[in-house]
Amino acid sequence: MDIFFQDPTAIPLPPQEVRIKSLQAEPWPDNRRVGVILEVTPFQKRPNGEVNISNPLGEEVASVSIIESIVPRMEFTMHLRGENPAGEYRLSATLYYLLEAEGQENPIEERQRMVVDEVSVVFEIRE
Repeated sequence: MDIFFQDPTAIPLPPQEVRIKSLQAEPWPDNRRVGVILEVTPFQKRPNGEVNISNPLGEEVASVSIIESIVPRMEFTMHLRGENPAGEYRLSATLYYLLEAEGQENPIEERQRMVVDEVSVVFEIRE
């Protein structure tokens, strides 16, 4: 399958060289949603990802799973669970590929992950 990128000069990278270029969090005015922008380097094989938000106590309050993205720039809105006290939150992203055993068709749950990059940023929610 061909993957088309906006930038014709972008060179698609093999899985082990794919990296997160940027990760941004933009809280909405209601303090219940967060706009997230995740941008990765061009890729030859579609990457998977996990994006999580932790509250000031370190508890996970939102998560998103990305399965074989076809675009290097992803924008989505994450909804925060629980009470929403003001404070510093952490947005974390992990980029990975699922490894397949030679000659076997393993269910997705049994495949090992090859993590290629992880990034975290801190953002603030104000009252």
